Amino acid sequence: MKKAIAVLSGGLDCTVATSVYSKDYEIHAITFNYGQKSFTQELKASQKICEKMGFEHHVIELDWLSKISNSSLNTADDIPEVNIDDLDDLEKSTQTADSVWVPARNTVFTSIAASYAESIGAEIIIVGWDKEEANTFPDNSKEYLESFNMLLKIASPINIEIKAPAIDLNKNEIVELGIEVNAPMELSYSCYKGNEKHCGVCESCMRRKRGFKKAGIKDLTVYEK
Repeated sequence: MKKAIAVLSGGLDCTVATSVYSKDYEIHAITFNYGQKSFTQELKASQKICEKMGFEHHVIELDWLSKISNSSLNTADDIPEVNIDDLDDLEKSTQTADSVWVPARNTVFTSIAASYAESIGAEIIIVGWDKEEANTFPDNSKEYLESFNMLLKIASPINIEIKAPAIDLNKNEIVELGIEVNAPMELSYSCYKGNEKHCGVCESCMRRKRGFKKAGIKDLTVYEK
């Protein structure tokens, strides 16, 4: 069977994206530990997802990234809390994005995934980049995806393509796709804060909540608020 590398944080988007290709590829999932507050829960979610779906799973330690990051995901700074109206307020959501931005995170992750893909002869790298978050995270955008794929054509001696099946989708559409491909969304973890239960008030939780609600799909996530 053809091989694929999945960048799997255990979150909703990457869980759905990986599930799209689960029947056609031998999935090698990689989870990164860059000192984020949510790593313990992300790891638990990723392990459960991989066990259920039959994926190989590997953890890659990035201690150096945690040391240079000033993100509220890595430091003692508080994770911003938002309300539902803030999600479509570009100024407010940009402020939140700035707070949780980790230096070149997706560029680092995808480069490492490309290295891994070359080493095992994988044809694709699966990522959870999506349209909704691309508004404030440029490394989730279609332009970023296309540019990285152009780079890989030059940089790699083998044919590797990044696949982002949610690149044109908002959260509710990602949830709908998850139902279609039978993704284990109930096992995924999206919270920035890293508590056992989703906090329900960070931007990631709020977008998750809204996605399920707009899709009309029952949300099995347990939230603190």
